[in-house]
Amino acid sequence: MARPSTALWRPYTQMQTAAAPLEAVRTHGSRIVLADGRELVDGIASWWTAVHGYNHPHIRAAVADQLAAMPHVMFGGLSHAPAERLAARLAALLPGDLDHVFFTDSGSVAVEVALKMAVQMWTNRGVAGRTRFLAFRGGYHGDTMGAMSVCDPVDGMHRAFGDAVPAQVFCDLPRSEAEVEALDRTLAANRETLAGVIVEPLVQGAGGMRMHAPEVLATIARLARRHGLPLICDEIFTGFGRTGTLFACEQAGVVPDILCLSKALTGGTMALAATVARTEVFEAFLSDDPAHALMHGPTFMANPLACAAANASLDLFETQPRLEQAGAIALRLAEGLAPLSGLPGVVDVRVLGAIGVVQLAAPPDLADLKARFVAQGVWVRPFGDIVYLTPSLAIPMADLDRLVAAVTRVVRDVVGEGGLQP
Repeated sequence: MARPSTALWRPYTQMQTAAAPLEAVRTHGSRIVLADGRELVDGIASWWTAVHGYNHPHIRAAVADQLAAMPHVMFGGLSHAPAERLAARLAALLPGDLDHVFFTDSGSVAVEVALKMAVQMWTNRGVAGRTRFLAFRGGYHGDTMGAMSVCDPVDGMHRAFGDAVPAQVFCDLPRSEAEVEALDRTLAANRETLAGVIVEPLVQGAGGMRMHAPEVLATIARLARRHGLPLICDEIFTGFGRTGTLFACEQAGVVPDILCLSKALTGGTMALAATVARTEVFEAFLSDDPAHALMHGPTFMANPLACAAANASLDLFETQPRLEQAGAIALRLAEGLAPLSGLPGVVDVRVLGAIGVVQLAAPPDLADLKARFVAQGVWVRPFGDIVYLTPSLAIPMADLDRLVAAVTRVVRDVVGEGGLQP
């Protein structure tokens, strides 16, 4: 077999050994159409973005209208209605006084901005030395340098960069009394050097789809507040209905000081992200001194096309029963995946909102597993030791059933072949 071209460098891929990727030519609903005519039911909504399904006519029309009027304009010294409207709508939807929206163009950069906000907030207040963050083992916050530094330093995908990124402070999520006490002690011991605390609320996504109860998030928020540290909630994965509420932090009654959004923000149409701050954080940047301004400004910040898509996506959350659909997906995932629980080679089956996870006893042959799923007519991309589903919130139940059946069949087959014992 001829080796695939290396002109195009693909993500998370060993280019010397990887097989050629499948060529997608069209999408519709919850389906990906390949160049050879096959259709795959998408089980991960293009990395959790296409919450309304692909090619939604309302989003497509909004983008087309904006394209005709103004595809892009710089955001330095200028503004435009799509961004103004989107910022106001996000502020109205988010809890508490998360009222100040800074737009970027990717989730990783949204996290970078959040980290910069926290550090510069202390500097603007005249407090020196607050440059580190407390993060949680098992977490993932993006691929850029600052974001990598708050990802899991041992088991995360960025461990090769350990010597190149800032050294941060890590704790286990406080699920037990001992872990709560450990977190409290760590915060106290490092308080004078910490700029903030960062967490993925309810689900640590790309770190392994690890789930925790709302009470855990509430404990983190309480301890951050006790030690006078801003809390950053990374809702890039969990935001916009994925966990069953519009934002995951709502389930814990937590209002973070800074919140990061991306992925589903535009309904999976194009790149856009937002870092949203509470008033106390925002006011730390208000001054007669120009150096107190937030020092960040992406070239494509608040791109009008992306803002138009995001506004259209919010329209759909207002007019379509997306949260109810997430609840229905949760029930179907729980029922359909339950028979895998307890099988030899399966260590856990868990569901939260429109997220279903089967954790295996050992990492499988991922290339083989992906090929088996394609043969079943579905697009599922397991990683590490997990097989997971994060479908569109608007997925037809017949397509969801097909996904669940494929996961059940493939996992049973692989387990039955004896290749997943720890």
